[in-house]
Amino acid sequence: MESTLGAGIAMAEALQNQLPWLENVWLWVTFLGDPKSLFLFYFPAAYYASRRVGIAVLWISLITEWLNLVFKWFLFGDRPFWWVHESGYYSQAPAQVHQFPSSCETGPGSPSGHCMITGAALWPIMTAISSQMATRAHSRWVRVIPSLAYCTFLLAVGLSRVFLLAHFPHQVLAGLITGAVLGWLMTPQVPMERELSFYGLTSLALLLGASLIYWTLFTLGLDLSWSINLASKWCERPEWVHLDSRPFASLSRDSGAALGLGIALHSPCYAQAGQHSLKVLW
Repeated sequence: MESTLGAGIAMAEALQNQLPWLENVWLWVTFLGDPKSLFLFYFPAAYYASRRVGIAVLWISLITEWLNLVFKWFLFGDRPFWWVHESGYYSQAPAQVHQFPSSCETGPGSPSGHCMITGAALWPIMTAISSQMATRAHSRWVRVIPSLAYCTFLLAVGLSRVFLLAHFPHQVLAGLITGAVLGWLMTPQVPMERELSFYGLTSLALLLGASLIYWTLFTLGLDLSWSINLASKWCERPEWVHLDSRPFASLSRDSGAALGLGIALHSPCYAQAGQHSLKVLW
């Protein structure tokens, strides 16, 4: 396993030292691939274009982010920015890599949340654009543009995570594959017309389910704060340690988004907006 992790460090070293002029590009790409951007930017933009696609983006984001949290608790993946110091692998010849403000996330590293969550949540956008272009474009090359853009963007997100020492390549690959599979599976199953109680129970299930798993693992003697301790120990600057990357920060966002979605879908404003849209279409 050390050879695999060492190869990941070598890749990060090559990206940082051979292509330093791309630093700002990687920083922007990792920002655009941040799961928080799904809630802040992608969901509102998708909802403005298509109500169904927007709801799909939000629903898939919150479910996939919860799954990513649980996966990380079980897989115990190291992050490159602390592994290079903690392992002693480079004690004689230190790796020529450096950290960035975006490097010091506190959760375990496997699988990559940026790749898994963003890959899943962007799937309904990609498929919606693909279906639109399929009905309007006669060229097969034009019809595959959304798929190529989806794959290119996620590949760039994965490379940015390696560049920043946030993830090893195998963690990125695991996130890409898992995200695409979850997006494919969940897009047709998005709940659009469910009772408010469904969303409330989903919110409660996310909160209680993660808490139950956490305390079960804790009772079994597993220290789930190990990654927080390592991130705080090896991050170059204390102010770079991201408190919002701690496990229960994303959990509160996911459970709150599930409940908020249910309340929004059952509000009078949503019903009036739907009736207005039907009148415009008519």
